[in-house]
Amino acid sequence: MAKSLIFVINPGSTSTKIAVFEQDKQVWMASISHSPEEINAFPSIYSQFDYRYKSISDKMKDSGINAEDIAIVMGRGGLIRPVESGVLLVNEALKADLRDSPVGEHASNLGGLLAAAFADSFGSAKAYIADPVAADEFDALARISGHPLFERKSLYHPLNHKAVARQYASSISTTYEELNLIIAHMGGGITVGAHRKGRVVDTNNGLDGDGPFTPERSGTIPAGDLVRLCFSEKYTEQEILKMLTGKGGMVAYLNTSDARAVEEGFLNNEPKATLIYTAMAYQISKEIGAMFTVLKGEVDAIILTGGLAYSHVFTKMIAERIGKLGPVKVYPGEDEMRALAANGLNVLKGTAKIIEYQP
Repeated sequence: MAKSLIFVINPGSTSTKIAVFEQDKQVWMASISHSPEEINAFPSIYSQFDYRYKSISDKMKDSGINAEDIAIVMGRGGLIRPVESGVLLVNEALKADLRDSPVGEHASNLGGLLAAAFADSFGSAKAYIADPVAADEFDALARISGHPLFERKSLYHPLNHKAVARQYASSISTTYEELNLIIAHMGGGITVGAHRKGRVVDTNNGLDGDGPFTPERSGTIPAGDLVRLCFSEKYTEQEILKMLTGKGGMVAYLNTSDARAVEEGFLNNEPKATLIYTAMAYQISKEIGAMFTVLKGEVDAIILTGGLAYSHVFTKMIAERIGKLGPVKVYPGEDEMRALAANGLNVLKGTAKIIEYQP
């Protein structure tokens, strides 16, 4: 019998999610938790490789899955050099950049490395990543920042952006490549992208200080004030970077990154919670408005997705500001496992364009 199973690996900061799909049906899944004490014992992301590999292997023993039936291993894409969005074969060049990233460290860098290791252990299986964070389809205009020393970069949530775009396109019996969409992924990081006929031609850098503030990131802040703070000798470089990502945004204002707790304060008319929660929706709306101009007003739909999209209160605040720009659709949450599996299924069907990664 031909191999038909797709094994999916999604490493996060404190968990590793794994699943097996047959075609588009999930037949098994598990989530492995990693305590902060375990993770903090490692000096780097890559040094976690053996630990994570063993934890997956141990969990697989109880799965009942025959490894010989696995044809494709899909890993979550990490921080690598800019590439076009799509499916990438995990080759030696990609593994080298996942191990020693020229962009930065992230748990998702382990996705492709673990996928390759398990594919080798399964025999003739092949390993891929899909729509990595560094996917770059920018127009030339989108790269201009205002000074030649600073180029705007494409760092967003392509896996979820692309998945919900295709899901919406299917719901209206067309293809992603036929549509102009604005998609706002709203979670711990928030990215708003202008999708023109299947390409994300502009988006804010959701990782490194650009766009709306989020539950834990500062987003765009006044540059002059930031420079003066950097030279005030009050904070170290790492402390200031942490202000931008990790301890910025909602957590800096309200001492919590839990949007549900802040929404409760909003519903109870607590002044500060109301102000900050409303301001976050306000800034997301502004970014959506900016992407409306990128697409010259030709917008088929605006899609709100990610964890914050579960909140009817929050999405209503945004919809009230942007409703005249186009139809607003809400796709709560993010199903990265299913999105990765869907890319793997396209590989099995022979419909995926396979990108050969080159440094």
